[in-house]
Amino acid sequence: MSVEALFLDASVAKLNQLTDRIAVCLGKLSVDQIWARGHENENAVGNLVLHLDGNVRQWIVHGLGGKPDIRVRDTEFAAQGGLTAEELAARLRKTIGEATAVLAGLTTDQLTQNHEIQTRTVSGVVAVLSVVEHFAQHTGQIVYATKNMTHEDLAFFGPRPR
Repeated sequence: MSVEALFLDASVAKLNQLTDRIAVCLGKLSVDQIWARGHENENAVGNLVLHLDGNVRQWIVHGLGGKPDIRVRDTEFAAQGGLTAEELAARLRKTIGEATAVLAGLTTDQLTQNHEIQTRTVSGVVAVLSVVEHFAQHTGQIVYATKNMTHEDLAFFGPRPR
């Protein structure tokens, strides 16, 4: 297997794993908890999910896949409700499905050439790595917020050794 294929397979696997974790978190929160903000400078879990959806769509589906850029970034943070846990999870899964289809079809040339994404010039490798890193960071925030609100161990890693 080529380095390119290993990189893309690992990226797809990580995005799917993190999407599953976000779905678990959403499933444990009420609608009020999903949209709760501790203060005006804090994003709700719902805002973070919308933000991840927009970022993946803009960087991968549009930037690498050539689909139209439909992102309106400010609305991701301005939302204060209107979507349920199920709707947010379904929306994110749909976008991740589209993005992973793009990733599965990328060639070495597409990974090494430069792309203009969000006013930046980046290689395909940097675009993919940036999306996975960004997705992981915000997933961590969602997990942390969920644990704080539910006081539950989300059991992503199984029991801890003693």
